[in-house]
Amino acid sequence: MHRIEDYALIGDEQTAALVGTDGSVDWLCLPRFDSASCFARLLGDEDNGHWRIAPVGADRCTRRSYRPDTLVLDTEWETPDGTVRVTDLMPQRDRAPDLVRIVQGVRGEVTVRSTLRLRFDYGSVVPWVRAEDGHRVAVAGPDSVWLRSEPEVRTWGEGLGTLSEFTVREGERVAFVLTWHPSHEPRPDLVDPYSSLRHSTADWRAWAARCRYDGPHRDAVVRSLITLKALTYAPTGGIVAAPTTSLPEEPGGVRNWDYRFCWLRDSTLTLNALLAVGYQEEAEAWRNWLLRAVAGDPADLQIMYGLAGERRLHEFELPWLSGFDGATPVRVGNAAVDQLQLDVYGEVMDSLDLARRSGLSPKPDVWALQKALVDFLRTAWRQPDEGLWEVRGGRRHFVHSKVMVWVAADRAVRTLQEHPDFDGDLDGWRALRDEVHREVCERGYDPERNTFTQSYGSRELDAALLLIPRVGFLPPDDPRVLGTIDAVRAELEQDGLLRRYSTDRGAVDGLPGEEGTFLVCSFWLADALHMTGRPKEARELFERLLGLANDVGLLAEEYDPVGGRLLGNFPQAFSHIGLVNTALALFGDEEAG
Repeated sequence: MHRIEDYALIGDEQTAALVGTDGSVDWLCLPRFDSASCFARLLGDEDNGHWRIAPVGADRCTRRSYRPDTLVLDTEWETPDGTVRVTDLMPQRDRAPDLVRIVQGVRGEVTVRSTLRLRFDYGSVVPWVRAEDGHRVAVAGPDSVWLRSEPEVRTWGEGLGTLSEFTVREGERVAFVLTWHPSHEPRPDLVDPYSSLRHSTADWRAWAARCRYDGPHRDAVVRSLITLKALTYAPTGGIVAAPTTSLPEEPGGVRNWDYRFCWLRDSTLTLNALLAVGYQEEAEAWRNWLLRAVAGDPADLQIMYGLAGERRLHEFELPWLSGFDGATPVRVGNAAVDQLQLDVYGEVMDSLDLARRSGLSPKPDVWALQKALVDFLRTAWRQPDEGLWEVRGGRRHFVHSKVMVWVAADRAVRTLQEHPDFDGDLDGWRALRDEVHREVCERGYDPERNTFTQSYGSRELDAALLLIPRVGFLPPDDPRVLGTIDAVRAELEQDGLLRRYSTDRGAVDGLPGEEGTFLVCSFWLADALHMTGRPKEARELFERLLGLANDVGLLAEEYDPVGGRLLGNFPQAFSHIGLVNTALALFGDEEAG
C-alpha cells in the first residue's frame, strides 16, 4: 500500500495528477481539479482506475526527481537487464488536457508494460473502448479519452483494461499521450509529446527564474512556488487548497474532506508570498478571483468557493471507494461551505489592504466592497461561529475569529487615515476596533495561565493564536503574546511540531479520533519564535519542517510523528504557503534579491 509521500504531482494549471513511486498515475480528475476522477486507485484499488508504466516485474522505482525548476517528473528503474526512465508531464493546454508519458531506454534492454484502466465518475464507470486510426478510444457518457503511442507498440485489451508491452534499448523512446475531451465533440488536435516536453521544461524554468528570493533553501522555496502555481486554476486565478479529496488526517479515520476548492482563509498569506517574491501577475489574478467570488451581500460571504467562484459545493459520499488505506467515508464536496466563519471578513479586508499597499492595479468598487464588509461586522461580530478550523461541534466565540474582526476594522481605519479622500465612518470603525480589542483581551485571555484561549471561557488552546502578533493585534514583546506562545507549545506540541488544537475530548470539533500535527501551524510557530527574538529556535524548527517534505519536495496538510508519515490532502497549498512565508520571515530581509 502506498503512503501519501509516495506520490508526486504533475499538472497543467487546470487539473493535476498524482504519480506513485511504482510508476502508476493513481489520481486524475478531468477536465478540472473538481471534476470526477478517471483514475481513483488512490482512494480504492486498481479496478477504480489507474495507469501504470514500469518494467515488467518491477515494483518501486529506483529513484525519481523533478527536472530542476519544473513540474516535469523523471522516474527511473534499474533492473538486471538495464535502466529505463519514464518522464511524466501535463503540458499547459490549448483546449484539451493531455497527459504525456515518455519511456526512454537509458542502459541495456528493458521490457516495459503499460496498464491503463480508465474508470470515469470516481472509479465507478467502465468505458467502452475501441480502436480507431492507431488510437484506443474510451467513451462513457460525457467523457471521451484517446490514447496513442509514438511509435505504435503492441496493444491489446485484457481485464477491462488496455495493455501495451514493448522493449526499449539505450537511446530509444516510446511516448504515450492520453487526451480527454467531451464525448459529443470531435477529437482535438494531436500534441507532439517531445515538443510538449521541451516547451513545458522551458516554460516552467522561465517562470521559476522570476522568483526574487535568493536566500537559504531557495530550492525548497521555488519548489513550493511551483506547487502553488500548479494548484492555480489558470482561467480564473483561483488556487485550490489541494488537488485531492479524502486523504485522511488520521490513518483509517473519518476526518476525510474534499479540498479541491478555494478557501478565503489562505488569501492574505497567499498574496503576501506571491508579492514578496515577485509574482505580481499571479497575485493580481488571485486578488481578482477573490473580488469576483465575494461580490454580493456581505451577509452571504462564504469561507470557500469553487474554482470560478461557484457557491454550491454540496457534500456527498462515494460508498464504492474503500478509502486511502481503508479510511472512509470518501467525500466529494464540502459541507463546511455553509458555516459562519467571521475570520474570513478579516482575511478579505487584509488581502485587499495588502493589494492596495503593494500597488496592484486598482479595481473599481473595491473600497465600496470593503466598506460594506466592515459595516456588516458592526453587529455580526457578536455572533459565535465555527471558526478557522471549520469545527463541526457547534459554534463558539473563537478568539481567532474575533481577532480577525479586529483586523477588518483596523484595516478600514488605516485605509481612511492613509487616504483621507476616501469616504467612510472613521470614528465608528475606530470604536468598533477598540471594542473588539477590549472584549478579546477581557474574555479571550486567561490571566492565571497568561495565555489567550481558543474561545471565550474555554481552557483549550489553538495554534491560530500564534497569529496575534503577525496581524498586529498586539506587539510581539507583549507579555500576553509571549505567554501564549509558551502555553501553545506546552499544550499542543508533539515531537517538536504543533497540533492545531486538542482533539482529546472531541468536544470542539465534534469528531471522533485524532489527527496529526498541522504543518502550517508549525510554520506559524517558527514565525512567532522569530518575531519574539528566538531566531535560533525558529531556524531549527524551519529546517525540521523542510525535512518532512517527501523526496520530491512536497508537503501534505499534516504529519504523523509516531508513524513518521504525511497525512491529509496532498500536496497542500497552505503548507507550501507557510514554507515560503517563513523562509521570507527568517531570511528575506538579509538575503532576498
